[in-house]
Amino acid sequence: MKTKKGLTSMLGATMLVSLLVGCSSNGGSSATPISTEKAAETTKPENTGGKKTELVFWTLFGGGDGEYMDQIISSFNKSQDNISIKNVKLEWAEYYTKLLTGVSGGKGPDIGVSHTSKLPELIKAGVVTELDTTGKAINLNWDNYNSNILSSATVNGKHYAVPIDTHPFIMYYNKKHLQTAGVLGTDGKPTIESGADGFVKFLTTLKDKLPKDVTPFAFSNNADDPYRLWWALYSQQGGNDVISDDGKTPAIDTDKAIKAANYIKDLYYTSKVIKPQDPDFYKTFQSGKGAIMMTGVWATGIWETTKDLDFGAMPIPNIFGNSKTWGDSHTIILPVTAKEDPKKREAALTFANYVAEKGGQVWAKAGHIPANKSVFDTAEYKALKYRSDYASVAGDVVFPKVSDKTWPKNDVLKKYLDEIWLNKTPTDAVFKKIDGELKTLLSK
Repeated sequence: MKTKKGLTSMLGATMLVSLLVGCSSNGGSSATPISTEKAAETTKPENTGGKKTELVFWTLFGGGDGEYMDQIISSFNKSQDNISIKNVKLEWAEYYTKLLTGVSGGKGPDIGVSHTSKLPELIKAGVVTELDTTGKAINLNWDNYNSNILSSATVNGKHYAVPIDTHPFIMYYNKKHLQTAGVLGTDGKPTIESGADGFVKFLTTLKDKLPKDVTPFAFSNNADDPYRLWWALYSQQGGNDVISDDGKTPAIDTDKAIKAANYIKDLYYTSKVIKPQDPDFYKTFQSGKGAIMMTGVWATGIWETTKDLDFGAMPIPNIFGNSKTWGDSHTIILPVTAKEDPKKREAALTFANYVAEKGGQVWAKAGHIPANKSVFDTAEYKALKYRSDYASVAGDVVFPKVSDKTWPKNDVLKKYLDEIWLNKTPTDAVFKKIDGELKTLLSK
């Protein structure tokens, strides 16, 4: 259980980190800051005559994500006589800091949200409670959840969060451009030969056959998305987790790390299929000036509301023997409260399970892959355009090893990998820098 010292030390780091990283900080709807109610000024509603359990739910969802979560909460409230959920939306960049502050001061919410990549840090800080006792009380069946996603919310054999999705890194393509270049099959899917050379051949065909103002691969050369592609290609080779089993030292497989990084670097500087220094690769693809792009599934909702953009979605191509990829997961947590009330906890977990199960269909419209397996079997989900084309990726996401250093570790990787994408530092020298800085980070 958490100590006030742990909370205090975590706050300083989170205030900085939360501004720099996130599941969709390159344009995903979850990262879109919105200003609603100020959590710090929010007080919990009083119970009405002791009959209805009213719970405060802090969320970080903006844009389309926020609208879909509003729908789910409204649906839940209408379905209940004894439980009512009040949604307090916080700005994404401030969410984790306010969660830590609120819990530390005994004014946190009854229910919260956490990325699985952030969960170990919150557990160590004493912000999050384990759910197994409460789950047993309400007969929550963990077997209903995708095992790969659920494993990312399980720490030391205990469930600490209810996963509602995974939002992996996938590929989008412009059907018109692929048709023009002759690399679109009759089924509307890209024709890409498997393997490293096959993907380069696909991209160079696009480069040769399309107008010069159309970039074959709309992509960033810094920060999150190149890092996510590197993680995918490193994982496709079976690379070790970057952190050792005991969490105290780096364990990066340098040869595979360099191979993945050099493959991406060559797309910029050898085959030249990525436009260098593209200031807004989302806009490049959205405006029809990119043949393919890669990012998180949250872009699906953006593209399908873009006029005249005929696109498709698919898993990351098989470049090194499989389709492993990067991904994170939104989960619902029960933070530590000043006075633990078993009945309120049961009500809160009932809501969390509802979001994943009954609300999963609505949540899938945001582009995310539902974590509750029952959603996959519905005709309604199967009828959702695009989503079924990448639903299988849920089993291919390689989540990072459980560690309270995951976000700081990711910052180190992104900072130095950028030197490769910008062609500033030789790849082997970059990984020596990474190894050195990770040793310092993990030794603390």
